[in-house]
Amino acid sequence: MLTNHNVATPVCRLAPSPTGAQHLGNARTFLLAYWSARSQNAQLILRIEDIDSPRVKPWATVQAIEDLAWLGIEHDGEPIIQTQRTELYQNLLDRLIADDRVYPCTCSRKDIETASSAPHEQSITRPNQLAAARTVVAENTLYPGTCSGWHPGDAFPTAGSYCLRWRVDKTWMQFDDLVAGQVCCKPDESIGDFPVTRKEGVAAYQLAVVVDDIDAGVTEVVRGDDLLVSTFRQMQIYDYLGITHPTYAHVPLVVGEDGRRLAKRHGDTRLSQYREQGVAPESIVAWAARSAFGRIDGFPSETETADWTLARWHREMIERFDWAKVSRDRVQHS
Repeated sequence: MLTNHNVATPVCRLAPSPTGAQHLGNARTFLLAYWSARSQNAQLILRIEDIDSPRVKPWATVQAIEDLAWLGIEHDGEPIIQTQRTELYQNLLDRLIADDRVYPCTCSRKDIETASSAPHEQSITRPNQLAAARTVVAENTLYPGTCSGWHPGDAFPTAGSYCLRWRVDKTWMQFDDLVAGQVCCKPDESIGDFPVTRKEGVAAYQLAVVVDDIDAGVTEVVRGDDLLVSTFRQMQIYDYLGITHPTYAHVPLVVGEDGRRLAKRHGDTRLSQYREQGVAPESIVAWAARSAFGRIDGFPSETETADWTLARWHREMIERFDWAKVSRDRVQHS
């Protein structure tokens, strides 16, 4: 059973997804999470988010662990593997079905796109108390509720033909992000009912991460700002369970010259490639520090980066770490 943890020590986490190689953007987020955790004397767990099995690469888990070690990022305890935790996810899914918080949905992506149109941010009127907040909306098409008439006691569709979709609450939601500031969302108009399983029946990302974070007693989540909208989906699950959600820090992404998140089209930014080329990890750590905090008094110049050992870079960043000083601008890599 999932319950609130009364944890005296903060708990933070690293959560790489082994769907491919880790790149510079991942490294920057991992480093900020590491510095924040150690500045709080927090426990730092490593969770391998391999629940997205069709896209998982068999070699990527080992490579992600090697990448973290190369950067000098040390986690506590053995890695937590999502695919070994399916029973925990299923227990919550059974409860959600019984409580009518989810329903089976047989719609394909094409069905949804045909039946609906994308949400428009300008049509959403915020309450006065959220006037200064940033409104967050999903980038994908809003689900039109086609299958939402299902209720417990009705027959299920054929196994493998449906996902389970969460019934979102209509109440405005908001939280204060350590980097993005105050953000808000009107779930029914901004994100719509969302999947908590895939059609194969296994738990999807939104549900699995909530279960895992609660089970580990996670108190701070650091991830890319492309996942801001996912936070509102996950907060819906926390609210249903009556459990306080963690503190969030959504870190600006590293993007290419076209303003889009790093991908193969921007060249090879894999950490494994930098290792193979003999690039010093200190240079990656120094770049992450400067891109997040700007010029830091007393730090080596770009030409003197190697004057500090990896251990010293981490020690200095941990001692000086402050979320209030992290840049809110996305970082362009060229």
